[in-house]
Amino acid sequence: MASVTSATPPGAGELTAGLRGFREVQRLAYDCAEAVAAQLGPGVTEREAARMQREWLRERGVRDWFHLPFAWFGDRTAFVNFRLPLQFFPTHRALEPGMAFILDMAPVHRGFTADIGYSGCLGLSPVHDRLLADLEAHRQLILREVRERRSLREIYEDVDRLMVRQGYANRHRAYPFGVIAHKVDRVRRRSWSPTLFGFGTQALKGLASDALHGHREGWSPLWSPYAFSDHPPQPGLWAVEPHLGFRGTGAKFEEILVVTDSKDPQESAFWLDDDLPHVRRWQEEKAA
Repeated sequence: MASVTSATPPGAGELTAGLRGFREVQRLAYDCAEAVAAQLGPGVTEREAARMQREWLRERGVRDWFHLPFAWFGDRTAFVNFRLPLQFFPTHRALEPGMAFILDMAPVHRGFTADIGYSGCLGLSPVHDRLLADLEAHRQLILREVRERRSLREIYEDVDRLMVRQGYANRHRAYPFGVIAHKVDRVRRRSWSPTLFGFGTQALKGLASDALHGHREGWSPLWSPYAFSDHPPQPGLWAVEPHLGFRGTGAKFEEILVVTDSKDPQESAFWLDDDLPHVRRWQEEKAA
């Protein structure tokens, strides 16, 4: 999506048809995460949790993916000792009481893409609760600085500094290229939608096209700590995922941020949806 010119933030009017499509698939993915999380128990493995996500979404019409579902349990939620891309794929690690988990999926439905991350814990964990609570400040910081049109690289560095002040380690830096976010777009609907190394080939083609187009114009579809992200936010949809780690426990959210070319700060950037599990959790904690 090269430009989003007519979008309005939630609460300021109806979303455009295109944005409604992205919001619907994002909500579908979060509904899947909550449904699967409710079924997790001791002994369930990462591979089984990933399969549960795939089956739940396929039963509801999903046939293509930006990437297939992931699941990480225990210290793997903080990417402890992750060095190679293959380490991100689900393993036979079994869930145990008190263990944190992350479900991550990126379905494509009716041509619209979502990429979400859901953090939970099997039982009580004060450390995990604190991580989830402290993620709210990152959501606020990212939106504020995108509206200020600061460079993606500078915003990334400010997220890093906030994590240090909170006492956490930056775990999204372990992702390929250290990305905290990437652009998402419409995907052409095909009768056959193959995957390559867990990623949908149609979605990868779109990202590669954005990368080529952006390189010519001086921007990147990957939001990283490196020089190629040293530019203001490009209009479009960004799947953003700040990921905190503390002593073998990790937590994150991932959701779509809409960036437009509007001169109005409130309309220049906004989260696509505020009715998501982590946002509801923060609201309930404040109400309590």
